[in-house]
Amino acid sequence: MTNPDMQLRFFLDFVGNLICQYCIANAICLIINYIITLLSRIIYFVPDAVFLYPMSLQVASINSGSNGNCYYIGNENEAVLVDVGLTCRETEKRMRRMDLSMERVKAIFISHEHGDHIRGVEVISRKYKLPVYITSATLQHSRLQLEAHLIKPFTAYKQVTIGNLTVHPFPKFHDASDPHSFVIEGNGITIGVFTDIGTPCAHLIDHFTQCHAAFLEANYDEVMLEQGRYPIHLKRRISSDVGHLSNKQALELFIAHRPSFMSHLFLSHLSKDNNNPDLVLDLFTRHRGHTNIIVASRYKESEVYTIHATSNTHSTKKAIAAPALVQTSLF
Repeated sequence: MTNPDMQLRFFLDFVGNLICQYCIANAICLIINYIITLLSRIIYFVPDAVFLYPMSLQVASINSGSNGNCYYIGNENEAVLVDVGLTCRETEKRMRRMDLSMERVKAIFISHEHGDHIRGVEVISRKYKLPVYITSATLQHSRLQLEAHLIKPFTAYKQVTIGNLTVHPFPKFHDASDPHSFVIEGNGITIGVFTDIGTPCAHLIDHFTQCHAAFLEANYDEVMLEQGRYPIHLKRRISSDVGHLSNKQALELFIAHRPSFMSHLFLSHLSKDNNNPDLVLDLFTRHRGHTNIIVASRYKESEVYTIHATSNTHSTKKAIAAPALVQTSLF
């Protein structure tokens, strides 16, 4: 073979290899593009929350205290409010700041008839056509004027299903006609709302041990209440078995019965005159283990917390202490 022929052969082989490599690379690119297109079409039809929070619930305190109580628990599709002690306008305003939609709320559950738990119920229920789950005795003593078809009586120990959420009501000790606490389950997660409780009964202990997160009352410091300005009859009422949980009672419950998988504890319904957010936060932080301790404010909404169905969950969020402002009610 002559030299020009060899050069031509080498050139053709070189070009052939380039074409072959180009075809392989192009084929790989086509396959990758096809996979990406297929995945994008799948993701388009699946809600973002399924990827972000596959096994989780979102919880928040909209307000917690004798000036108004309201707690949010929800998944990617539906949510419930436990009590609505703020006005409709204030509840809406705070939820907007939290980037929570009222359209996701499917029901309201009422713990008892005291004003700091029902102040905004009538307007919110009427405006958004929300069913109100309330016992017959609580409804009677509350004097709420609700649309008849939106009144949903519930009874203790009988679960209520709201979409993919299940609400378990159980009785508690408090000076109201028919008071109840609630446990909300969904996506394999259990959230408790335990406030306005005179004493930690067996029902409370049993449900507390099942919670991944809980709103737990820590209403007063015993020394501050005893040395405070309240008249003796009010002091006795608050510290009675149908009054409120003290910091000591709440801490004893937490230490003795906290499950290992409890990731968040929201200290709730703090008295302004008979408690101090920094005091109770420090008290619980010493014993918190892997549980994040947050003080639910009586002046502003909390952050929205995502509770996962995993044990010993850690959070980077800092606990929120209430600022020192003027109290608008007794305790």
